[in-house]
Amino acid sequence: MPELRVGEHRWSVPAASNLLDALNEAGYAVPYSCRAGNCHACLVHCLEGQPEDAMPEALSSEQREQGWRLACQCRVNGDLQVAVFDPLTDGLPARVCELDWFGDVLRLRLQPERPLRYQAGQHLVLWQQGVARPYSLASLPGEDRFLEFHLDCRLPGAFCDKARHLVVGDGLRLGELRGGALHYDAGWQDRPLWLLAAGTGLGPLWGILREALRQGHQGEIKVMHVARDRQGHYLAGPLNELASRYPQVNVCCVTAEALEEALAGLCPSSRQTVALACGAPGSVEQFARRLFIAGVPRNQVFADVFTEHA
Repeated sequence: MPELRVGEHRWSVPAASNLLDALNEAGYAVPYSCRAGNCHACLVHCLEGQPEDAMPEALSSEQREQGWRLACQCRVNGDLQVAVFDPLTDGLPARVCELDWFGDVLRLRLQPERPLRYQAGQHLVLWQQGVARPYSLASLPGEDRFLEFHLDCRLPGAFCDKARHLVVGDGLRLGELRGGALHYDAGWQDRPLWLLAAGTGLGPLWGILREALRQGHQGEIKVMHVARDRQGHYLAGPLNELASRYPQVNVCCVTAEALEEALAGLCPSSRQTVALACGAPGSVEQFARRLFIAGVPRNQVFADVFTEHA
């Protein structure tokens, strides 16, 4: 059987073992989210040996040459030595500076020990008492003096269970910053922009919306937020306030049962429309299907899928 090594720890694993599972079963708590090669939360550094990689195109050639791999996409078929992120030595300390509950959604604001350079829409891995999960940033770099995250705590989960007991002043560790599919491009300024979110998928799009306005976006911006019920529209107030200040912004808050009807009314005013979608797999699939029917070109649709965390 192949031998897997992290530091001085060596152990044997069955051939073709998934690298992410093998590391987590050994107690290394490698974070993950999508398990599809999209979120890049499970990045590990291969020092000796090469795993079988099912998705080499997910990383840049430079990253691959440096030995980085996505653990969720790799299988161990030979001896392999890897280095994993250690939050105690590699993590950036941060303190909880604000906690606000909107139903089952926790708005978590953190003050890092030193400023962090990031872009709206990126992910950051949060570590709390040995549990790590990637979350999208909802804050706006350069304007917000904190890092903001929106956590859906409706269902049990290792990280959410701990987050429910956080108090102002508690410490966390910040892991590596990841680039996601969602971003704002300055070249889109005159193009229609659709931001389609379900649940806390609104978090990264809230940051991207404000980034677009900060960069002087002139085209129409259509924001659609889908929630289980009206109480789930946790940013309805701030969104409507922005819409009142910027005539190009239109906000539509719909419940899940009314989603299909609302999507049927989406008709792009231009073939240049750019769409960003974020949320649970089923919602993003609905968004993508409607965008295809509406004629938005696939290369103008950017999606980030949130999965439930164990």
